Amino acid sequence: MTDRSRLRERYLRDPLPVRLGGLAANLARVRSFSDHPAHGDVVAQLLEESAWFIEWAASDAPVGTQLMLVACQREIARWRRSWTEIWGDAARQAEVAERAGAWSQQFLSASGLMQAEV
Repeated sequence: MTDRSRLRERYLRDPLPVRLGGLAANLARVRSFSDHPAHGDVVAQLLEESAWFIEWAASDAPVGTQLMLVACQREIARWRRSWTEIWGDAARQAEVAERAGAWSQQFLSASGLMQAEV
């Protein structure tokens, strides 16, 4: 069993809100680690893992969340396609950090994990 298979198996054990929270945490890490040029490989790995999380969560998500997941997946794919150029340009690197942070907040909100219990 590959590491990816193990990660998938573990990820799918959690209910959808927890999976979306995990995706939000990964994207928040992208934002956080994007502040230093030496973290390019770590950020690239987090983006790859986030793409997997999106793929694995989409089928269980409601339609509105699926649309959000697809939009994020497309953006991550664009970033990954030109990663070397992005990471070599401080402005583009900052843009990725900002967008990843925004996606993180959207998925955290969609997860419902931060809603106050009544």
